[in-house]
Amino acid sequence: MDKLAYRALTDDSVGLNRSDLYIFLAADKAARTLTVSDNGIGMTKEELENNLGTIAKSGSLQFKQELREGAEGTDIDIIGQFGVGFYSAFMVAEHVTVKSRAFGSEEAWCWESSGADGYTITPCEKEQAGTDIIIKLKEDSEEEKYGQFLDPYRIENLVKKYSDYIRYPIRMEMERSRMKERPADAPKDAPPEWETYTEVSTLNSMIPLWQRGKSEASEEELNTFYKEKFGDYMDPVACIRTSVEGAVTYQSLLYVPARAPYDFYTRDYVAGLQLYSSGVLIMENCAELLPDHFRFVRGVVDSQDFSLNISREMLQHTRQLKIISGNLEKKIKAELLRLLQEDREKYLKFWGAFGRHLKYGVVADFGTKKELLRDLLLFPCTGQDQPVSLAEYLSGMPEEQQYIYYATGESVQHIAKLPQAERILSKNFKILCLTEEVDEFVVQTLQEYEGKKLKSINEDDAHGLTEEEKKEAERLNQENKALLDFLKETLGERIKEARISKKLVSHPVCMTADGPVSIEMEKYFKSLGTEAPDMKAERVLELNPSSPAFAALAKALDTDRERAKKYAEILYNQSLLIAGLSIEDPSSYADLVCSLMQ
Repeated sequence: MDKLAYRALTDDSVGLNRSDLYIFLAADKAARTLTVSDNGIGMTKEELENNLGTIAKSGSLQFKQELREGAEGTDIDIIGQFGVGFYSAFMVAEHVTVKSRAFGSEEAWCWESSGADGYTITPCEKEQAGTDIIIKLKEDSEEEKYGQFLDPYRIENLVKKYSDYIRYPIRMEMERSRMKERPADAPKDAPPEWETYTEVSTLNSMIPLWQRGKSEASEEELNTFYKEKFGDYMDPVACIRTSVEGAVTYQSLLYVPARAPYDFYTRDYVAGLQLYSSGVLIMENCAELLPDHFRFVRGVVDSQDFSLNISREMLQHTRQLKIISGNLEKKIKAELLRLLQEDREKYLKFWGAFGRHLKYGVVADFGTKKELLRDLLLFPCTGQDQPVSLAEYLSGMPEEQQYIYYATGESVQHIAKLPQAERILSKNFKILCLTEEVDEFVVQTLQEYEGKKLKSINEDDAHGLTEEEKKEAERLNQENKALLDFLKETLGERIKEARISKKLVSHPVCMTADGPVSIEMEKYFKSLGTEAPDMKAERVLELNPSSPAFAALAKALDTDRERAKKYAEILYNQSLLIAGLSIEDPSSYADLVCSLMQ
């Protein structure tokens, strides 16, 4: 049909144009035959022998080559250039018959083969130019139900899935149902009656939505296409359309969903874009087109630079795929950034569905994508109703603020009440609140943003102490060495050490950690069932020397050592509660507190 349409452009005697060409399908269950017919240019006896008698001989490819040679580089987008697609019929057929009459010829020829026994070509009758391929299906077996390809609705689904965007109509007689017209004398409560009828239906839509101009596809049409194509009931938060010509020519239509599929965070989820070549589906899910951190994106990519019959193994390593994937990654990032800056409501909806996945993307592969993804991250923040980006946090920092502060905890409210946060919040500095398990791994991967270090409120140097204050803290540590040693002796291996705090203002005690494993990391590894010693935080009990509790402990150490041990246990358990850690023996702790009330 492509060949005949091209000839019609230069030969007025053809008398046809592209709109007159079509493909017709006919299923005969009694004869177990499926017939695929066209009214295209047809084939002569010699062409039947060359194209069907020789495996991997492609008339389509030869046609393209002749065009290039005869018209100074003229090219045409045409499918089927490997000459092997036809032979897939023998996967389901016990016999294949091809009847063809070349355009302008009075002769028709019949090519027949059962696959392994060669083929025959004999004269036959055919009324008009074109080709009929008659597939006689194999008998059904327990393993294979070949008869499914005679079911009109199965055929319709296959056409919709793989050939919906073939540029010519694919037609077939289909049985439909409709409501009968109500008789004039029918009672009002009479139930509606239905009837079945047969009509020739066009099964394919022919023109892909992504090939239309931007002004020719409304937002409603784009959203409807997404919901029907990908089985979602919600409109996407963004639609990204691209059309690129250059080293690789392709068109794409991508969608950012508003919700995560139920299996998104499981191994069962299949990511990837639908890959088309000239409107023909090659792969249902081509994962190589999407980086893993954007695996939630759905959509299609159509490029005539891919051969229709190319194998998946070859496809995975093509240079074109890598170029397209890199371009799409930039487009997706730019669209998400636009949403963040211009449509906060939509971005928050997206973030609620896939924000955690972007965080995993920052951490994955040793942070190789952190520069790409960091501008898209959001974190809850003290003093803010909505989560903020790192750029927004930076823009709101007072001039004297040195660091981007963060703290881990269950909620913003919990973090704002942490003893370690008091000094920082008193200076009107904001704190990013890390409320998800992956968050601390994210900030340790990022380390800094636009030259500003990300600093935990648990670190001593986060609190901006003067040299005099630091010296004073060291003096107090030396002065109270006996008390601190007593705490270490009493609490044993439960803590690495006890020390005078440089962080606390009014609160009596807090628990921090030395070393690479923080308290929040310990919680995370414990939730995974990991009990390895190197996954535990080195706990440090920090005390406020100006608090009444510290004075009571010091006094008890001088006068009642057993009472001092009780105070040590209470302070330790209070620090666990503040840090969100479970008390090792709640019953004993309750008894201990009650014993002091006697």
